[in-house]
Amino acid sequence: MNISVWEKNKMFRSLFLIPLLLHTILAKKTALPNLPTPQVPPQQWSTLSGNEPLVIARGGFSGLFPEGSPDAIGLAQGISVFLCNLQLTKDGGAFCVTGTTLDNTTTISLVDPKEKTYNVDGKDVQGHFSFDYTGLLIEQNVSMTQAIYSRPNFYDGASPVLNLDALLSGKSPPRTWLNVQNAALYIENGVQVVDIVLELLKVYQIEFVSSSDIGFLKSISGKSNKATKVVFKLLNNNKVEPSTKKPYGSIVKDLVTIKSFASGIMVPKEYIWPVKPDKYLGLPTTLVADAHKSGLEVYASGFANDFFTSYSYDYDPVAEYLQFVDRGDSVDGVVTDFPATASNAIACFAHNNTLPKKAPTLIISNNGASGVYPGSSDLAYQKAIDDGADIIDCSVQMTKDGIAFCSESTDLTSDTTAMPKFMSRSSSVPEIQPKSGIFSFDLTWKEIQTLKPQMVSKSSDFLRNPANKTSGKIVTLSEFLELAKAKAVPGILVNIQNAPYLASKKGLDIVDAVSIALINATFDKQTKQQVLIQSDDSSVLSRFKDIPSYKRVMLLIDKMGDVPKQSAEEIKKHADAVNLPKTSILKISNAILVGMTSIVQELKDANLTVFVHSLKNEYTTLAFDYWSDPNVEIATYIQIAKVDGIVTDFPATASRFMRSPCSIPTNDPSILPAKPGDLLNTIPTEIQPPALAPLPPLEVANVVDPPLPAVTKSSKNSTVAEPADAGATPASPPLPSGARANVASSGLSIITILVFAMLFAAHQ
Repeated sequence: MNISVWEKNKMFRSLFLIPLLLHTILAKKTALPNLPTPQVPPQQWSTLSGNEPLVIARGGFSGLFPEGSPDAIGLAQGISVFLCNLQLTKDGGAFCVTGTTLDNTTTISLVDPKEKTYNVDGKDVQGHFSFDYTGLLIEQNVSMTQAIYSRPNFYDGASPVLNLDALLSGKSPPRTWLNVQNAALYIENGVQVVDIVLELLKVYQIEFVSSSDIGFLKSISGKSNKATKVVFKLLNNNKVEPSTKKPYGSIVKDLVTIKSFASGIMVPKEYIWPVKPDKYLGLPTTLVADAHKSGLEVYASGFANDFFTSYSYDYDPVAEYLQFVDRGDSVDGVVTDFPATASNAIACFAHNNTLPKKAPTLIISNNGASGVYPGSSDLAYQKAIDDGADIIDCSVQMTKDGIAFCSESTDLTSDTTAMPKFMSRSSSVPEIQPKSGIFSFDLTWKEIQTLKPQMVSKSSDFLRNPANKTSGKIVTLSEFLELAKAKAVPGILVNIQNAPYLASKKGLDIVDAVSIALINATFDKQTKQQVLIQSDDSSVLSRFKDIPSYKRVMLLIDKMGDVPKQSAEEIKKHADAVNLPKTSILKISNAILVGMTSIVQELKDANLTVFVHSLKNEYTTLAFDYWSDPNVEIATYIQIAKVDGIVTDFPATASRFMRSPCSIPTNDPSILPAKPGDLLNTIPTEIQPPALAPLPPLEVANVVDPPLPAVTKSSKNSTVAEPADAGATPASPPLPSGARANVASSGLSIITILVFAMLFAAHQ
């Protein structure tokens, strides 16, 4: 690759990297003088030194940019120590590339298609080895790529392999940690690794040097700069250390010997918090405490927001960092691909660092804490309350005999264990959904009580808390309301679905059932607890207009690009608030934020409160701009989009953020939002994501629904409410305003259900 072309691209991208640098570094700015800043007393850390843990960035901000690239280094500088995984060329060139070969993270195969095989730690390894090339060839012809396929590939080939001398001889070199990989391999192939490293330590200010080779560490002992800390890097338990021929799991038990040649150890995080075969955390080891007693610092490695580790963390990377720095003895540092998240965990969330009063944005559960327990179960609601939700929600469904209960959908196929027990009751109801299903209104409450709620994965890639996949029980609306009263929850949201169909086809008045339940629980007279009535049907909301203690919320499901003034004014006639899909607020293309609509402001101009749904923790649901960190997404919707409430599957994550002093943008430090377009502008124009097609505006016709049909008399139902309009005649209900017609019919057929049931039975 022509280096002059790279320099030109680097200069171009650097202009747009400045906002991203502000995203991390301006978190250190001083609060404005006219705004109070919470004063948090300094805390004593349980590290060996008593200082806060270090953040060590592997290759810089390598979770986003290729390791060692100017952007990766620049974005991490100031909040972390740069870790260079050293590879050496045959003429002593020093480069920063993780791995034994150059293959996973560089374009070396384009330069030299031939591979070689070497024996590494007793195993033959095939690939391209740095010591087969000169430093000049690598520097001028080989560029970096993103090694993790789930990360953005927009920057592949844009930066050369990082020359360590060039980095450290620059005007503002970062704090540096040098990790020497495969020292014995270099020695075997004629590269004088000891002399090269000692020269680097002599010429440059390198704070740490580490290696997994005891022989190498002993060979530099007493010869390196005294200011440089020597750290022994242990690999996985069963791996064999090359000089002693002992497994690392055995060596770590002799901390006294390690102390004779090192001042600290770097270990895979599982050495400290083991993960059991079922992917839940086991009991912690005493390694950190034991090492500290021996005078050794402990650095935990292997952190990345987009690596699944354990179900115990609920896909929340901050929770994982806190497990290592805020639960018992703290490690002395963490090695991570996402230094901003680690830095925020330490500065913003450790030591129970909370505000006296939570930020005003409402935290609204999505079927309770449905990311942790089966949605709408008693456990999910209790967890949401415990985790600090302001509003817990119940999407009301009706049974055949007129009992109102909570479930995300009237189709019980996925959210409960209805399959295969009631597969014979499956039916097709195109007025509700294009696919077949097992619907609550075809089962009695007694039958539904035989079912268990079921955890549903909202991301095709990951399971949620499988140990509790069917834990808890299904609750009636009355039980939900009693729980909310007993726990003094600040508010409730009752979501009403499919009212026209239930009235005209099933003889069930869901609106009346909700009204009676609220009255019986005295929520119609509540002054301390908020009551939100939500529906995608304007006629349903109109039925509650005469109860001033209720706040009506219009649920909008489909994406839209604009809300004209006339449509916003029409919404205001029926509702006090609007619940929008998040993709109608922030525009995303190829997992990149490309812009923001004006919808929130248009609705607020009509004096409407705005909520956004639904936020999740799994990194696969997050734009790259959020750095695989759900806290950054929360900050963005609150600080940039200015929403009044967020609907989330994980109330604990939102609650912790909103109770942190770092949720205040003017605080020092603070977690700043992602600005749409900032990351986009760092991508070369020719490979930027394609422009999105304009989304349709929300028309008045999509807001206003026909009057609710009369409730038909049905002998099949034990409870039949009075008609909403005595003069109305039964008719096929129209689609609600919040959801446009869906002509797709790729649903679950009866045959598919039968096949699924047989497969299910075969595995029991």
